[in-house]
Amino acid sequence: MAAAAAAVRAAKQSLRREIKRRVAALNEPEKQRQSQAVCQKLLSHPKYLSSERVAVFLSMDDEVRTDSILTHMFASGKICFIPRYERNSNHMDMLRLSSQEDIHNLQLTSWNIRQPGHDEPREEALDTGGLDLILMPGLGFDRSGRRLGRGKGFYDTYLERCMAHPRGKPYTIALAYREQICEQVPVDQRDVLIDEVLYDDQQGAL
Repeated sequence: MAAAAAAVRAAKQSLRREIKRRVAALNEPEKQRQSQAVCQKLLSHPKYLSSERVAVFLSMDDEVRTDSILTHMFASGKICFIPRYERNSNHMDMLRLSSQEDIHNLQLTSWNIRQPGHDEPREEALDTGGLDLILMPGLGFDRSGRRLGRGKGFYDTYLERCMAHPRGKPYTIALAYREQICEQVPVDQRDVLIDEVLYDDQQGAL
């Protein structure tokens, strides 16, 4: 059992290195082009259109850009939540963002991610009405819903909390570059499958 777990961990680490290499080779115009294609798919997606309470990540340099998604969310009156990660654990909260301008007031962490400070009184999604939809980041994905995170387990742990909420597990959509799509992502029993992956597939199947 321990040997199998170690093999999965090693396979994940190897795949993380490979995907980081592929994404690092993308230039900025290509990242913007693919991000725009993914954004257009999301904004016409029935699950997105019908969702009122949505969690979205503030994108890092190696992730699909979410700026235009945030713009659309506030323009269409959706209630927006963003992650706040705990540095020394796998605990994450989804806290309400009041406006797109609100982002500029957020603290910049050592991971170069903007997130609310711990002294800010903000609504946590599961303390109120739960979530309809979570837009998921990640390093790699396959078409069966397996997701390769960064190894901290923030989203898997949060989805477990969602399942215990009266509203139940929200629909999950990952946003990805083509270069993040894999044949098969190695997983263990703690990994929660996602419902759908959106990526720019105009150039044909990988």
